[in-house]
Amino acid sequence: MFPYRDENPSLLSPIVTVGLILANIAVWVLVQGMGSGVAFATSVCELGLIPGDLVGRLPVGYAIPIGDQMACVVEAGRPWQTMLTSMFLHGGWLHLIGNLWFLWVFGNNVEDAMGHFRFAVFYILCGFAAALAQVVVDPASPVPMVGASGAISGVMGAYAILYPRVRIWTLVVLLVLVFRVPVPAWVMLGYWFLLQLLGTGVDSVGGVAFWAHVGGFVGGVLLIFPFRDASLLDRRNQMLAARAWGAPQGGYP
Repeated sequence: MFPYRDENPSLLSPIVTVGLILANIAVWVLVQGMGSGVAFATSVCELGLIPGDLVGRLPVGYAIPIGDQMACVVEAGRPWQTMLTSMFLHGGWLHLIGNLWFLWVFGNNVEDAMGHFRFAVFYILCGFAAALAQVVVDPASPVPMVGASGAISGVMGAYAILYPRVRIWTLVVLLVLVFRVPVPAWVMLGYWFLLQLLGTGVDSVGGVAFWAHVGGFVGGVLLIFPFRDASLLDRRNQMLAARAWGAPQGGYP
């Protein structure tokens, strides 16, 4: 199932969600050279999160292949800020587009429940939770970890708690047939989370950091409780109730 829209109106403009999308695109174009050449390999080497390097489990001088012609050499003490920078790197066009699509579908409504500043902090913390989960499970890994999917997994976890019954329209592909199917958010997101759990038991599937997805999702489920804004949720409920009764829509003081 691939989600393409939800039936969940927003109260606030998704300023942070759009800003994160633009930031990821900018990094992909300006820092990573759109996935080709020395710029891409250098970005992954210097800004990606390498668990074994981060926690000192790899020997100094260890060469980590990056692409066909370059290698990243382990130095003494990899900077911890790669936990942040790695969230804005991607491994390819499909990786970038897929992540940003999920952020667009689910991010605006989670931002709506927190406000802009809280959502920005929440997003970063979910990314940290994802990175830590991957590091804890595989602390000696030499594989660079890049991508926004860990943080976005946290957004999806929060969405599942906030809006479990909202209908998500998904594309379901059966051989050559494509169906549009609406399902409750808890079904769509529960299905996605189950796939990540199943993936943790498989070794090196296309370099996907399944434990990071699990860690980010669980982080989002836990962090939504202190980060949600009760006043914003109340205003959302008022807005939805007014729409349901056909009342004229006005601003809230």
